[in-house]
Amino acid sequence: MSTEIRQLEPKDLWNKFADLNAVPRPSKKEERVIAFMKDFGRNLGLKTTVDEVGNVIIKKPATAGMEDRATVVMQSHLDMVHQKNNDTVFDFDTQGIEMYIDGDWVRAKGTTLGADNGLGVATIMTILESTEIEHPAIEALFTIDEETGMTGAMGLKGGLLSGGILLNLDTEEDDEIGVGCAGGIDITATRSYNQEETPEFKIGYAISVKGLQGGHSGMQIHEGLGNANKIMNRVLFDGFENYGLRISEIDGGSLRNAIPRESNAVVAIDAVHEDAFLLEMALVTNTIKKELKTMEPDLKIEVSKCETPEQIMDLGVQEGVTRAIYAATNGVYRMSADIPDLVETSNNIARVIIKDGKIHIGCLTRSSVESSKMDLANTLRATFELTGCEVEFSGAYPGWTPNMDSAILKVMAGLYEELNGEKPHVAACHAGLECGILGTNYPDMDMISFGPNIKGAHSPDERAQISSVQKYWTFVLEILKQIPKK
Repeated sequence: MSTEIRQLEPKDLWNKFADLNAVPRPSKKEERVIAFMKDFGRNLGLKTTVDEVGNVIIKKPATAGMEDRATVVMQSHLDMVHQKNNDTVFDFDTQGIEMYIDGDWVRAKGTTLGADNGLGVATIMTILESTEIEHPAIEALFTIDEETGMTGAMGLKGGLLSGGILLNLDTEEDDEIGVGCAGGIDITATRSYNQEETPEFKIGYAISVKGLQGGHSGMQIHEGLGNANKIMNRVLFDGFENYGLRISEIDGGSLRNAIPRESNAVVAIDAVHEDAFLLEMALVTNTIKKELKTMEPDLKIEVSKCETPEQIMDLGVQEGVTRAIYAATNGVYRMSADIPDLVETSNNIARVIIKDGKIHIGCLTRSSVESSKMDLANTLRATFELTGCEVEFSGAYPGWTPNMDSAILKVMAGLYEELNGEKPHVAACHAGLECGILGTNYPDMDMISFGPNIKGAHSPDERAQISSVQKYWTFVLEILKQIPKK
């Protein structure tokens, strides 16, 4: 498996990726990968430091003849999204990623691959280790916790880096040169509710929504993918009026930056309305599947009898929260008026937990315009407050404003066209890159983001294109040769 991956070209890069993927590195649990990177740098005899939040910085002098070039910061994040299929047995805290080759793609067995941003990390490791690659002075910056809060970038202090150019290797389209990104904010709605004893005349049913693709809640938010939390809410919405449905518990979604793939609920219905309930479930299931058949051909909505739950949620709260979730914006809120085809503002209803008298609804709102981000955040706040929830804003991070006069952009755009016979797609993206945050303490740094083709990031369908990695690697090597003089 890993042996097969290690034979791919460029071998040094794929070997570093295989080494990295053997180290468990879920977000918030990066201790092992920090130690791995620290040992890597020090074993090469390079100046290696770990800052107070856990970012690893490794510095390598310029190769002979490149000493007069500008110092380059090469940056990627160490953590990865930990998502797996429901039927996959895997422990992200202890196991390395199990990879395999599928045609022109590298995939993982039932889990996220970690190509986001492991291929960027592996690229930098390869350059640091090489004795043959020409390059200016390199400051390798490996940040932590990008996927669940960007706390590594936020905690990086000024003065640790001297480079004037930053190459962020966290873009997922190989024909794209990134010059801007969206900022984000977490919106969390919570409240308590009274539980009631389930009446004897009710019976229990389990409802599951599964088989959705999931994906990146920024880069793929415009694609029309199904959101398991919204689908589950639609299934439950009129249940009380039609067959006395009462919610006992809901557990939907997982990570704030992943479009929810699954949701599970336990409900109680009036036994006398069981036939009507099953008929209605079949009708609504078929309707939703028809609507989403193009984007979500594997969607399953399963309804099965289960043990009657002992307790159900207060009816008034149930009615309020299902209406609030229905009303809450999910998906694209506004397209950019200035950059064609760019999603400006969006929201992902990422997590819904209703259990044991507690409600938790977690959203991630993104926007490249700060005022629009807060407009949507306040829209969601008002929606959830109307049903009695307390709403907290947290984890806010800034966007990255495009600089179309960037010197390194001009170098890279010309070089891309020379290598590939076509112009690159110079664009801002609707995802949270660390460049905007890093720019707060390094405002004069000229920043660019690029990378190989990675599809399905943040989901078990994540895959990296082998031929694209080869194309990207050639681009990286040529960029390093053409870094401008100081």
